[in-house]
Amino acid sequence: MADFVGRTSELGVLRKRLDGVRQSGRAIAVAIRGRRQVGKSRLVQEFCDRARVPYAYFTAIKGASPVESVAALVAALRESDLPSDPQLVPSAGPAGWPDAFRLLASVLPDTPSIVVIDELPWLAEQDDKFDGSLQAAWDRLVADKPVLLLLLGSDVHMMERLTAYDRPFYGRADNLVLGPLNPMETGRALGLESAEAIDAHLITGGLPGILRSWPPATPPLAFLERECCDPAAPVFSVPESSLLAEFPAPDQARRVLESLGGDSRTHANIAAAAGSREGILPSGTLSPVLRRLVEEKRVLALDEPLSTRRGRPALYRVADSNLRLYLAAGRAAQDLARRGRPDAAFQVVQRRWLSWRGKAVEPLVRESLELGSAAGMTRWPQVEVVGGWWNRQFDPEIDLVGADRWPVAERIHYVGSVKWLGSPFDRHDLAALVLGAAAVPGYVPGGTGLAVVSLSGLAPRLDSDEVQLHWGPAEVIAAWQA
Repeated sequence: MADFVGRTSELGVLRKRLDGVRQSGRAIAVAIRGRRQVGKSRLVQEFCDRARVPYAYFTAIKGASPVESVAALVAALRESDLPSDPQLVPSAGPAGWPDAFRLLASVLPDTPSIVVIDELPWLAEQDDKFDGSLQAAWDRLVADKPVLLLLLGSDVHMMERLTAYDRPFYGRADNLVLGPLNPMETGRALGLESAEAIDAHLITGGLPGILRSWPPATPPLAFLERECCDPAAPVFSVPESSLLAEFPAPDQARRVLESLGGDSRTHANIAAAAGSREGILPSGTLSPVLRRLVEEKRVLALDEPLSTRRGRPALYRVADSNLRLYLAAGRAAQDLARRGRPDAAFQVVQRRWLSWRGKAVEPLVRESLELGSAAGMTRWPQVEVVGGWWNRQFDPEIDLVGADRWPVAERIHYVGSVKWLGSPFDRHDLAALVLGAAAVPGYVPGGTGLAVVSLSGLAPRLDSDEVQLHWGPAEVIAAWQA
């Protein structure tokens, strides 16, 4: 993987904020949040290197006391190029955060500069007054200085709380959410063509922390076979460390997450799988846990049937495809690799690969189609959301439903199928799609379009005029550039 790829828009956002500091002579704060290994620190370091202004970079340590954290901040200031003379920074650290922020303000130059506080939630964990001290220092000491303050954190919920309306720092920072690299950026970083770039994106979740370990132009399964020789490889250790960081104790939330096994599941199935000898988890216990995993932790995603009528059941899935792969096959493979059986480890991955990939690619395809519609790549520019549809019996299941709104559509513009296998979409697949489409509320025979997204194209005997949209891997990737 190249040293630094993508993030063009994010770098542009930060440059714009720094330009605002230059023009106004006043401070601007940006709170940057995103999951671990998504590349927040790398992005900000790249920005600092390109900005060519003095900066200080302080990274908090989890579990450190306030006294230790204050001392570490003072050390970072002394080693930075912010103070005109390092001797201005005392060797003995301040007693607490108010004095530490006062010291920070005193060494800021009169020209534009950058201050980075990384893993800010770890500071707030150890000191309930940290947020208030930061707000007071900002208002009284920093706001009139030409400095860009960047506040980074991997605990997404805590970073959201930092700027919430009932918190001290409300209204004082812009928010920047950093997501994974998109499939096109993943392909460019690894030198892979469309189909393999999509596989690589599903395997890594677009996380730079995993992509850096991927040798350029290495096919996806060859990469996984190589990693099965190393139980500490990032493709295993990154999701493993994320689980340990988010759920340090094997509590109920973690048991619920792991019960999904990488697959979409209903509320009832999860209750049964996460239960104990005493029976299934009661709804009153499970529902708050699922809500927390979806809304606070963002580790699960909730999918609902999309049509002109509200449908059931809702399905839960692991939101990050890398963690989903780890739960479905990676953890078992890692255990075998630790026992010195890399061949058996890779066999586990191979056995589960096709079925896992076939489901994991569907959310990516839907998102690509949404982007493509907005960019004019389809004949339905009115489509604003793409989902799927199923009934309580899951017969039929429709992979794609393109509609004007969610969760209850006014109009269904197309229904479709995703076939991500080595064989092309053929007449048998088309017949199944047409039969199943008739069950979707809002489907109009002859009026609602048919869409096919296929890894291996259309069968020769299938007339492309019978479907109104046909995408392959190239179009799925191109949607991210449009």
